[in-house]
Amino acid sequence: MAANKKQNASQASLHKVIMVGSGGVGKSALTLQFMYDEFVEDYEPTKADSYRKKVVLDGEDAQIDILDTAGQEDYAAIRDNYFRSGEGFLCVFSITDSSSFDETQEFREQILRVKAVDSTTAGTIPFLLVGNKSDLESNRQVSQADAQALAEKMGVQYVETSAKTRNNVDKAFFDLLKLIKAEKNKTVEQRPADGGAEKPGCLAQCKKRCTIL
Repeated sequence: MAANKKQNASQASLHKVIMVGSGGVGKSALTLQFMYDEFVEDYEPTKADSYRKKVVLDGEDAQIDILDTAGQEDYAAIRDNYFRSGEGFLCVFSITDSSSFDETQEFREQILRVKAVDSTTAGTIPFLLVGNKSDLESNRQVSQADAQALAEKMGVQYVETSAKTRNNVDKAFFDLLKLIKAEKNKTVEQRPADGGAEKPGCLAQCKKRCTIL
């Protein structure tokens, strides 16, 4: 029985999620709320913290690896390395801070650049735009309409969350996990069944067509 459990754990898919966004928008608060069901209001600015959690995704065991990156520009040079390793991205801004909303476009462009993806194939990168701090409606600076319009322009999904009340926290992470899983499945389906090996007879056909000098 123990051996079966270890085998199941090793077979569980691992999905790598990167948290991006300006400093102070609540990336760490969202991560900790998802991981531990707790709201941490006061904490030191994040440099980079990594978390892993077992989840059930579409009825199957899976693991999520979350990298909570720093929003400060001091760490901008390091972010490229994080972005290369990420399979999906939660791009977070605060609905109470319009500048953090404006900066999401820069994060999006940086991710596409690092991933060497252009605008025509940008949809292959699992990405969610997240408006956090929805519990502070009275301080809202970014309307839902504006955020939704930007998401449509990017070709991505938009969701509003509150790390404090836990509103839509699970939804944001699981919606992204489903996008990651779908993209991985798509990649597997597009891969040749023989792993790209040369088909039998190709060499023989080539020899027939070619003249040996």
